[in-house]
Amino acid sequence: MGTTQPIREKDELKKFLNYYQDLHPNLRNYTLTVFGLNTALRISDILNLNWEDVYDFKQNCFREHLFIREGKTGKQNIIALNQHLTETLALYMKTRAPLPQDYIFTKTTDYTTPLSRSQAFRIMKRAAEETLHQSHISCHSLRKTFGYHAWKQGVPPALLMDIFNHSSYRVTKKYLGIDQDERDSIFMRIDF
Repeated sequence: MGTTQPIREKDELKKFLNYYQDLHPNLRNYTLTVFGLNTALRISDILNLNWEDVYDFKQNCFREHLFIREGKTGKQNIIALNQHLTETLALYMKTRAPLPQDYIFTKTTDYTTPLSRSQAFRIMKRAAEETLHQSHISCHSLRKTFGYHAWKQGVPPALLMDIFNHSSYRVTKKYLGIDQDERDSIFMRIDF
C-alpha cells in the first residue's frame, strides 16, 4: 500500500466534504468528491465519464446504474447510483446544460476537455490540506474511504474485494488498512 490513506474519521470526512460545499464553494469540485466517494471508482475512470453514462436524456432522469469498463483492469463494473449522488449530480447538471456526449467533469475554461488527473489531484489535495491538515490524501483516498467506511459498517472484505476488482482478499485487506486496524483494536481492548 502506498502512502495514500482513507479518511477514517467521520467528522474529518464531513469537514473534507464541506470544503467545496461551504468553505470554498465550487459545485464541480464538490460533485467530483461526492462522485468518487459514492462510486469507489479510480479517478481516471471518473474523468472519462460522459453525462449519458449517468443520465438518460430520452427519459429525462438519472440512471439507476452506471455501467463501466474499468481502464486499469479492463473488467466490467456495475455501480448503483445512490440518491445523494444523483441529487448532487442534478444540482451540478443545472449549471451546465450538458449534451449527452459531454464529459461530466471538465475544465472551467473548456467544457469539451475533461479535467486532467493532475488537476483532480490538486483539487483533493487542497481540500485535505485546508480541512484535515494531512498530506497523505489524494484522489485515490476517495476510493479507499468508500471501502474503509463500508467495512466499518459491516460490509465483508470479500465483497469489497469484488467491488474493487482486486485479485485477492489479502490485497483488499492491505488496501484498506484492515490488518493494522484489527491489530490495533486487539491492543486497545486487552485488559490484564
